[in-house]
Amino acid sequence: MSEPPIYPAPDRSRGEHDERVAGDGALRRRAYDRIEDLLNSGRLAPGQLISQRELVALTGATLGSVREAVPRFEAEGLLLTVPKKGLMVPGLDVKFVREAYQVRAMIEHTAVPDMIRNLDDATIRGFIDGQKALEAELLTAGRDVSADLLDRIQRADWNMHAAFVAAMGNSLIDNIYRVNAIKIRMVAQSRLKVTGTNAGRIMGEHFKVLSALAARDRAATERALSLHLGNSLQIALGGEAAPFE
Repeated sequence: MSEPPIYPAPDRSRGEHDERVAGDGALRRRAYDRIEDLLNSGRLAPGQLISQRELVALTGATLGSVREAVPRFEAEGLLLTVPKKGLMVPGLDVKFVREAYQVRAMIEHTAVPDMIRNLDDATIRGFIDGQKALEAELLTAGRDVSADLLDRIQRADWNMHAAFVAAMGNSLIDNIYRVNAIKIRMVAQSRLKVTGTNAGRIMGEHFKVLSALAARDRAATERALSLHLGNSLQIALGGEAAPFE
């Protein structure tokens, strides 16, 4: 492919040694994580065809570990095998976006009592401090916002919401939420992506959620979360975010 790998190419002279050190399970997990990142970031888009060897070039993983990771993506509905053509990222439509957000909202709102009970003050403060640090960088950057900063803001968003759901302590729900989130990003990546224009609004919504959570105020947490998820859905569908005080 014409685009350069986003990960360093593997050192073939050390390949066998690395496999002995890391173990097959670790290599498979690394390949899976790197392919997942391609889907999350939009480097693999709905309808795109790609071969396993192209995935090796993009991820720096071994061919064997990519082959072992692919069946899991197929089982999760994130990749499809097309005979004689390779792998395809499935196409997703507007109906899917609405249904996926319904699932997301159900899970995150169900998690609120567990968030209040299980996320300790230090964890919540860590999220708030992290948001403030990113916001300070954003203000300093002005109009010259780097791709690296936007990527860190985006990943902080993903990690925070994943931590909310993880507070439930249910690995099955964690996995359903993770796969559902990947599919949402796949279909609406261009609209949902953090930019210099929308980053301030997104972090403002996060502060509302985190402040209510820090106060252990369930009703306020649910209201702030509902607004945040509702805005995300509207933007995913091509609409505008609702203002909030």
